Amino acid sequence: MDADIITIGDELLIGQTVNTNASWIGKELALFGINIRRSTTISDERNEILSAVDESLRRSDLVIMTGGLGPTKDDITKETLCEYFDSELVLREDVLHRIEMYFKNKGREMLPSNIQQAELPKDCIVLDNDLGTASGMWFEKNGKVLVSIPGVPYEMKALMTKKILPRVKSFFSVSGMYHQTLMTQGIGESFLAEKIKHWEDRIYADRLSLAYLPSPGIVKLRLTSKKGIEDAEKIDAYFKELETQLPQFTYGKNGISIFETVGDLLRDKRKTVGTVESCTAGAISNAFVQIPNASDYFLGSLVTYSNDLKKALAGVRSLTLENHGAVSEEVVKEMAKGGREKLQVDYCIAISGIAGPDGGTDDKPVGTTWIALAFSDGVIAQKFQFGTHRGRNMEISALTAANLLRKKLLGLI
Repeated sequence: MDADIITIGDELLIGQTVNTNASWIGKELALFGINIRRSTTISDERNEILSAVDESLRRSDLVIMTGGLGPTKDDITKETLCEYFDSELVLREDVLHRIEMYFKNKGREMLPSNIQQAELPKDCIVLDNDLGTASGMWFEKNGKVLVSIPGVPYEMKALMTKKILPRVKSFFSVSGMYHQTLMTQGIGESFLAEKIKHWEDRIYADRLSLAYLPSPGIVKLRLTSKKGIEDAEKIDAYFKELETQLPQFTYGKNGISIFETVGDLLRDKRKTVGTVESCTAGAISNAFVQIPNASDYFLGSLVTYSNDLKKALAGVRSLTLENHGAVSEEVVKEMAKGGREKLQVDYCIAISGIAGPDGGTDDKPVGTTWIALAFSDGVIAQKFQFGTHRGRNMEISALTAANLLRKKLLGLI
């Protein structure tokens, strides 16, 4: 079966808001074996909505539309859909009660404009939104379906996952595909492809599909079976093979954070970690504390952006800084050792680098980064050469530092 995606909003057209909804919906529908014919972004205008809906329903079996369901006057999606489906708005008492309870539970006043959000097309199936005030709407016409849902990403995802996808599966009798994703860090896409080329040949021979999904510092490998869950064990076996062959790069599945993986290892081993950060300015510690119960193993951080603070807080010697510079093996090792003593942790990560876009030299170009790890019986340091983009350098540096600790905890280094 075929599907179209329509996203509504001037803010999407002018780039003020990044359209993440369309990519997420497309990915979820594809897992059901649904072919995405077209993804369209339109303005909040009656004629644009009518034209897009009519064209999509002529071409596809299913249309998912997001946006334009707020309480303000510029949100005209409901009225326009009433016009298209020859319906009328009616006040749904059950929806009004849900909206009233939503505001009561949050301790906020309900405005008159929120009442109109309980006015919905008479001929639609209402999809209750547990996370907001705008309901989803399911329309059926000539064996085809249009679903209109809020554009707020977390509301959209909840409605899609809990209400819409199960109904789509039942209505169209579609069977979902099955996929798993293996996470890797510390190896580029082309180098990874070269290492696993024979494994990849076997994947295709087994009628599975493989996708490389690179992002800064990480490459995800997604295996998909069109047969569905019956291939789950087969896919798991293929990934276990790679985990055995490439333990220095593989750290988990299905989008897990490498910091969560490291945190689990630290908790299991009853060990603690802290950081001394220069070029990442707290990004590593911030990533750790995003994880619930990180206080089990993460004790704290020293952000030593200046040389004076490297000396005052981490105990780096003036002579070391003068002879070798802040971005050096000698300095980063002293940062790690001094931080471990100051923070009283089992492991201390230290990092110093030239994030860019300026500050590089011939000897130390932009992207030069030193990462050290101090532990009970020593300290190790590694040099990395990242790119020239400041934000990506910081992101990759944090991921690489976490992977260095992971490998140490597993005895890989």
